[in-house]
Amino acid sequence: MNSVPDILRILPEVILTLTGVAVMLLEASWPDGQSRRLLGWVAAAGAMLALWASLGELALPMGAGFSGTVETSAFTIFFHTLICGLVLVVLLLSLDTLPEASHHQGEFYALIVFGAVGMCLLTGAVELLLVFIALEISSISTYILTGYRKETARGPEAAIKYFLLGSFATAFLLYGIAMIFGATGTTQIYEIARLAPTAQNQSLILAGMGLMLVGILFKVSAAPFHVWTPDVYEGAPTPVVALLSTAPKAAAFALLLRVIYEMLPTLRPVWSPLLWVVAALSMTVGNLAALRQQNVKRMLAYSSIAHAGYLLAAFAGLGNSGIAAASFYTAAYVAMNVGIFAVISVVSGYDEKLPLVADYRGLIHRSPLVGSLLIFFLASLVGIPFLGGFLGKLTSFSVAMNGGAVWLVIIGLLNSGLAAAYYLRLALVAAERPENRNSALPAPQVGVWVGAALLFAVAATLALGIVPGNVLRAAEANAKSLQAPPAQSSAPGNTAVPH
Repeated sequence: MNSVPDILRILPEVILTLTGVAVMLLEASWPDGQSRRLLGWVAAAGAMLALWASLGELALPMGAGFSGTVETSAFTIFFHTLICGLVLVVLLLSLDTLPEASHHQGEFYALIVFGAVGMCLLTGAVELLLVFIALEISSISTYILTGYRKETARGPEAAIKYFLLGSFATAFLLYGIAMIFGATGTTQIYEIARLAPTAQNQSLILAGMGLMLVGILFKVSAAPFHVWTPDVYEGAPTPVVALLSTAPKAAAFALLLRVIYEMLPTLRPVWSPLLWVVAALSMTVGNLAALRQQNVKRMLAYSSIAHAGYLLAAFAGLGNSGIAAASFYTAAYVAMNVGIFAVISVVSGYDEKLPLVADYRGLIHRSPLVGSLLIFFLASLVGIPFLGGFLGKLTSFSVAMNGGAVWLVIIGLLNSGLAAAYYLRLALVAAERPENRNSALPAPQVGVWVGAALLFAVAATLALGIVPGNVLRAAEANAKSLQAPPAQSSAPGNTAVPH
């Protein structure tokens, strides 16, 4: 039996919680009229400590704590590291993006950190009630952040839409959990996996799984549960969109992997064709709608729907290969997506005065660095070799092919070609000679901390495309740890999981 203090299994969440509380207390006692940028530094320091604690979990024996409600494994460590690293990059981006005079900066930084608490808990929870609580912590923070720019009409409108639709989706998830509990008598994921195959009321389990999938697929903005995405992306501040488009999705994909591969693996004949249809629909709807967009953020919103489809294609893979491919694609998507929104934040500014594709005309001539970075991240989203996006799609489509989903791969490849049209349109506009109207636009200024955020995103995108070995091995370790049932232990609060 491994004796590990339970608190160490949620140390990243504890650090993030204390950081958020500290930021709120400092905000309340801060002198009026004084810059609150230091609060962002406090939040960034807390995110860095949480990232260090996530990596430090590698030294812990794999197992569960708090009476089997949270788990430490290669799977949870992978997603904890991904989320904490992403939150650190978003905070660095926000330090240079938020104006000095913007309202409630402390609350802005604290909400990002509190949202990360829910996302990290969501990836480590092995008890469905804790899953629900973690999802609510994450969701409430992102609802408020979406409407942060109260002086614009689009911000509150986006927040209300996100809140109302998100509440419905969460209700679906909760009803699904209730049905699973009704059929098995437990909300512990490993116990459900053991009891579900022999449960008397299989129809209740199927209904519960379907409702849970609705709630989770809403969070990853997969079609047909994607209608909130364009409005929210357009109305929220760009640093918030950089967070919304990556971290909550990474946590939701982690939950989806746990639910279907770990909790209900025997229902693969049911959920596999469902996800096949959702993947094909997401790719097609996302790319076709993106082709018609003139607003850059709305275009990337539909692009994110398509990428959810590319990632879901990995779920057609068999066993460990599907889990590993989905985990790797999540990492690649996070790196390139946070990078592209960092570039948009630099170009458009906090007030987003340049929202349209046409406003990017001549960008590479006005600012060679920013224009080159825009084209770099667009190339990764297209899937150009030696970049993270290419290897992510390659692994996803490869495991889908090995799983027998040949038509899904064909649909994915056709959609990848379709996506190249709108990505290249933006790249070509940025490379054009500026017209008279655009030539007077000032060159975008890259602040020190935005530059650091961009550097992290570029390095991660390149590393995942050129030297992906460590991340691929971590993704493979994810797969093995996710499907390993816990060993029996006399200590209910500290259940060991075999390597």
